[in-house]
Amino acid sequence: MTQTALEHRNRRVGLIALGCALAMLGLGYASVPLYRLFCQVTGFGGTTQRVTAEEAARVSISDATISIRFDGNVERGMPWAFRPEQITEKITLGGRRMATFIARNDSDLPVTGRATFNVEPEQAGKYFNKVQCFCFTEQTLQPHQEVRMPVVYYVDPKIREDEEAKDIEQITLSYTFHPLKAEVAQNAPKPLDRTDAGG
Repeated sequence: MTQTALEHRNRRVGLIALGCALAMLGLGYASVPLYRLFCQVTGFGGTTQRVTAEEAARVSISDATISIRFDGNVERGMPWAFRPEQITEKITLGGRRMATFIARNDSDLPVTGRATFNVEPEQAGKYFNKVQCFCFTEQTLQPHQEVRMPVVYYVDPKIREDEEAKDIEQITLSYTFHPLKAEVAQNAPKPLDRTDAGG
C-alpha cells in the first residue's frame, strides 16, 4: 500500500471515528428530553401529565372520588422551609382542584430553586394532570421571603378503567426543591485571601 493510500485510509478512519463521537455526544444531549417525553407520555416513574386549561375543560367529571396526599421536601443544604398547606384532600375524579404549598427562604441571601415531582403509586402518574404548577419554572425567594405556590390539577376518571390503577384509593403528590448549582456556587462563602489575613 502506498504512503498516499495509507494516509487517505487513516484520514477516512479518523473522520468515521469523529462522526461516531459526535453522534454519541448528540445522543447524550438528546437523551434527557427524550426520557422526559417518554415519562410524560407513559407516566413512567410516577411522572405526572401536563395539560392546558382547554384540555382540562373537556374532561368529564365523575361521581367517583379519590384521596390526594401532598408532600413537600427540600434538598439537603437548601435553606428553605417547604410544606403543603393541606396534607390530604378528597377530590372528585375529573374535577379541577387547587393545592397550595408554602415556601420560605430562611437564609440572608436570595436563593433560586427548581422543584422536581412525582406521584405514588407510579401507575397513577399518567392519570394525574397538572394545569398550572410552580414546578414548571425556576423560583427565586429573597432573604426571609415566604410565598404561597399553587398547583391546579385533576385526576382523569379513566384511572378507574385501568386494571393496574382502578383500585388506588390515595395518590401522593410529592415535590422536592433543589437549589440551582450556579447560584449555590455564586452564594458560597469565598475563600479567605491570604494577603487580607496578613499571612
